[in-house]
Amino acid sequence: MRKQFLLFLFTFGFLTITIAQKKKIALEDIWGGTFRAEYMDVLRSMKNGEQYTILNFDRSPRSSSLDKYDYKTSEKIETIVASSEEVPFFSSYTFSADESKIILATETEAIFRRSKLGIFYVYDVASKDIVKISDQKIQEPLLSPDGSKVAYVRDNNLYVFEIAANNTKQITTDGTKGTIINGVTDWVYEEEFAFVRAFDWNSDGTKIAFLRFDETNVPHFSMDVYGQELYPYQHEFKYPKAGEENAKVSLHMYDVASGNRSDINLGDAYYVPRIKWMNDPNHLSVQTLNRHQNHLKLHEVNAKDNTVTTLIEEKDNAYVDVTDNLTFLADDSFIWTSEKDGYNHIYLYNEDGKLMNQVTQGEWEVTNYYGYDQNEDRIYYQSTENGSINRDVYSIGTNGKKKKKLTTRTGTNTADFSANYTYFINTFSDATTPYQYTLHKAEDGEKIKEIKNNSILDNKLEEYELSPKEFSTININGNDLNMYMIKPANFDSTKKYPLFMFQYSGPGSQQVANRWLGSNDYWHQLLASEGYIIACVDGRGTGLKGRDFKKVTQKELGKYEVEDQIAAAKKLSELPYIDENRTGIWGWSYGGFMSTNCLLKGNDVFEMAIAVAPVTSWRFYDTIYTERYMQTPQENASGYDNNSPFNYPELLKGKYLLVHGSGDDNVHVQNTMRMIEALVQANKQFDWAIYPDRNHGIYGGNTRLHLYTKMTDFIKANL
Repeated sequence: MRKQFLLFLFTFGFLTITIAQKKKIALEDIWGGTFRAEYMDVLRSMKNGEQYTILNFDRSPRSSSLDKYDYKTSEKIETIVASSEEVPFFSSYTFSADESKIILATETEAIFRRSKLGIFYVYDVASKDIVKISDQKIQEPLLSPDGSKVAYVRDNNLYVFEIAANNTKQITTDGTKGTIINGVTDWVYEEEFAFVRAFDWNSDGTKIAFLRFDETNVPHFSMDVYGQELYPYQHEFKYPKAGEENAKVSLHMYDVASGNRSDINLGDAYYVPRIKWMNDPNHLSVQTLNRHQNHLKLHEVNAKDNTVTTLIEEKDNAYVDVTDNLTFLADDSFIWTSEKDGYNHIYLYNEDGKLMNQVTQGEWEVTNYYGYDQNEDRIYYQSTENGSINRDVYSIGTNGKKKKKLTTRTGTNTADFSANYTYFINTFSDATTPYQYTLHKAEDGEKIKEIKNNSILDNKLEEYELSPKEFSTININGNDLNMYMIKPANFDSTKKYPLFMFQYSGPGSQQVANRWLGSNDYWHQLLASEGYIIACVDGRGTGLKGRDFKKVTQKELGKYEVEDQIAAAKKLSELPYIDENRTGIWGWSYGGFMSTNCLLKGNDVFEMAIAVAPVTSWRFYDTIYTERYMQTPQENASGYDNNSPFNYPELLKGKYLLVHGSGDDNVHVQNTMRMIEALVQANKQFDWAIYPDRNHGIYGGNTRLHLYTKMTDFIKANL
C-alpha cells in the first residue's frame, strides 16, 4: 500500500511539474501573432489542370509575386509577375478566361465588408506589358472572355475599357451616390446576399448584363466619425431597416458592338440576388425572390429578344437560401442545391428546368459544392456524412451512383480541385491539428504528397498549457445538441469550477465543429488555465442538422435559442464539478443578442454575461437578413418585441458587460445605446465600453488586445 501511495505521489508530482513547466497563453500571444498559422494564399488552378498559382508576399521589403507551381512536384515553375519599379505592389489578381492577361489590384481600400476601391492594372503575360485601367479608383474590374476589354464601375456608373486602344467608354450616366447604383450592389445586398459585382460578360464578350439599384427612397443612416480632427463628421449611407423600403432593382442588357442598352422585365421580382450567364452566349440565368424570401425563381433570359421564362421555382414555409452552387453543363442542363427533401442536397435539371435526378440524398447536408467533371460525369462536393461536426470530400456520378469518399481523416476537410479534376489539394484540420495541405488524386483520393503543414506552430504550442475540446451531445428540450467542453489542464473532478458558456446561435450557424482553433479558442484556453470550464452548445436554429432543426426559430428569433442555452446551463450545473452559482455566458453580434437575453430571461441561472456588438431589437437590423427569418415588424410585431432585451431591463440581476464599436455599419451602436437607456431608466447597474470609430469587428491597433483584456478582467472579477 505504501509503495502504491508513493507511486501515486511520484506520478501526480511528475504531472504537476509537467503542467507547471508549460507556459500559459497570454492575451499578448493571441493578439500579437504568436499563434499565426500558415496558409496557401489565393490559390487558383491553371486551365491545363497541371499547375496552380499562388500569390506570395514578403513583408520586408514589402513585395508581392504571382508564382506558378506544379501539382505533381509542388515545385515553383516560374514567377509570372512580381512587384518591381514597373509593377506596383499588388494584393490580389484575376486571370482572363484564356489566361493571357491578369488584373492586378493595388492601393485598395475597403468600402464595406466585401467591397473595395483600388487602382487596377492589366498585365499581359506574353509581352509583360502593364496598363493602368483608370487613374481614378474603381470597383470590380472584369476582363472580357478574350481579354481585350475590361468592364468596371466608377462612381456608381459602368464603364468599358478597351486595352489595345487605351480607350474608355461610359455605359451608364445616371449613377449618383445615395440614389442610383449601376453594376455593383447596395449595402444590404452586399452584406446579406454576399456579392458586390452586379454585372457579367456573356461567354463570347458581346453583351454585358447588369443590375441597377434605385435607392432614392431607402432611408439614410448616419454615424459620427470622431477621427483625429477638431470636428467629427457624419458618415451617411442608405440602410433599409426591417419593414422599411428597399432599393428598386432592375436588370439591363448592354450590347457591346452597337452600344444599345435594353431593359429586362422580371415581373413582380422583389430581390434579384444572382445573375449568371449560361454557356450559350444568348442565355442569361436570373434568380429572383419575393420580399418574404420563401419563393425563389430561376429564370432564363433570351438575350436576342429579352423574353423571360421560368425554369424552376423553390418554395418553403420559412425561407429559401441563395447559394453560388448553380452550375451549367455543356448543354446548359444544370446542377442545383436545395433543402426541399429536408436536407441540403444536389439536384440535376435539364436545360428546360425539368428534374432529371436527385444526385445526393440522406439525413445529412451537402455543405460545399466543388464542381463538375464533364469528361467523367462526376460531381465533387463536401458534406456532413461523417457527423455534423465533421466535413469530408466526396465524388458521385450525376445518376447518384458510384459515390467515393476522397478524404480519410476525421475533422474538417476542404478541397481545391485542378481545372481538369485530375488533382485536388486537401486542407485538413481538427480541434488538435493545425491546417495541413496535401495533394491527392481526384479519381480515388489517393494521397500523392504533403505540400505544407504547420509544424512550426505545432511545435510552438508544445510549450503552452492547452486543454482538449471534449466533443459530445447534450439532450435539451427533446433534441441531441452538439456540445464541446474545455476543462482546466489540472482538472480535478472533486473540485467545483465556474462555467463560462460561449455561443453564436444564429440561423444556420455552427460553433461546435471539429476544426482548428480560432482567436476565441485561444482565449478560451487562457480562461481554462485560470480555472474556468468553457462550454459551447449549438441549440435549435443552428445549422447542418436538417431544414426543420434550422428553421424552427422562424418568426421568433431569440425564443427557442435562449430556451436551449438556459436549459443547457441548468443541466451542466448538475454536474458535480460545476459550481451552479457561478455561470456566465458571452457572445458577439447575434451571440451578444443571445447572451443579453439569457442573462435577463435566465436570471436565476446566469450570474454574468458579456455582449459584444449585440442586436437588441431586430427592428434596428436590415431588411434582407431580418425579414428572411422574421417577416416585417408590421406583420410580426410580437415576434420582434417579445425577445427584444431592452423591453424587459428590469429582469437584470447579474453582472453585465456591454461593448460596441461606434463605427459599426452592420449592427449599429444604436442597439447598445437603446439598451443602455433602458437599463438606466430601470436603475440597473452594468459595465459598458464604446470603441470609437471601430466597426463590427472592433479591431485595429491595440483594440482587440484592449477589448479582450477588459473582458478577461470582467470575468475574473464577476465569475
